[in-house]
Amino acid sequence: MANLKRNTITLVKEVKEGEIVEKTYLTPVFIPFSVVYQALDLSAEMQKAKGNDEKQLIDKLIDFVAKDVYKNQFTKDELINGLHAPNAVQALQDQILFIASGQQDDASKKFLEKKN
Repeated sequence: MANLKRNTITLVKEVKEGEIVEKTYLTPVFIPFSVVYQALDLSAEMQKAKGNDEKQLIDKLIDFVAKDVYKNQFTKDELINGLHAPNAVQALQDQILFIASGQQDDASKKFLEKKN
């Protein structure tokens, strides 16, 4: 069990003269299985969300990713302001997918390969 799967999320910290300063965060070494239940509930809500419910759902996704997945390595505001708008919802959904199914995106795999 020593080789536990991890995931990443990259946030923009600032933009300097057109250059982007990013920071990549790793999920904790261990994420309890109980977090899967929350991810599955959020995934089900994503399937049903329409209209005004979408904003509330995005707020829940932000809370879940910042607090439950990444254990407050960054604040909700840092997450909101650090995701590129056109990709933000997909980035949050990818985090839910990782928790629910263990599926890592290619960027996470490459980042983790470099760290090892």
